[in-house]
Amino acid sequence: MTKKDRGNVWLAAAGLLIDEYGRWLVVKKNYGGLKGKWSIPAGFVDAGETVDEAAVREVYEETGIVGEVNTILGIRSGVIRETISDNMVVFLLRKKHGDLSQHSSEIETAAFMTPEELRADPDTSLMIHFFLDNKVKFLEDNINPGDVFGYTTYKIMDCR
Repeated sequence: MTKKDRGNVWLAAAGLLIDEYGRWLVVKKNYGGLKGKWSIPAGFVDAGETVDEAAVREVYEETGIVGEVNTILGIRSGVIRETISDNMVVFLLRKKHGDLSQHSSEIETAAFMTPEELRADPDTSLMIHFFLDNKVKFLEDNINPGDVFGYTTYKIMDCR
C-alpha cells in the first residue's frame, strides 16, 4: 500500500522488545526520515489486522524475532503538512522465540542494544530517547523529530 492509498489518516504500530538481559531490539531502516537511525521496529497496520497484531508482525518481518504483546507503552500522534494525521501505537513486547536476522529489505541492520549504548549513539532516534528518558506518564508536545518528516504537530504520550 502506498502513502497515497492510505488517505489522510494513517495508523501504524511499533513493537519495543526488551530481552531477558535488558537489551532493546532496534533496527536501522534504509529509507525515509529514519534512514541510518536506530529506531523501534514499526510499520503501518494492514487491512484485516489489529494494531497489536501489526506490531508483532512488524517486529518479526524486520528482525526475525517473534514477540507477544505485554502492554501499551505510548502513542505517537502527529500532523504532516497540516493535512495528514499520522498515528502510531507503541507496544512493549516480550520475546517468544526466534533468532535475530534481517528479514525485510527495508532494514539495513537489526541489533539488541543496551539502554546505555542507545543513549551514547548519535544515531539513536528521538522516540527511543523519549522512552529511555521518561519513567512517568506524561504528554510531550514540544518536540520536533526532524524537519525531514514535515510535521506541523507532533506529540508522544507515555502510557506506562
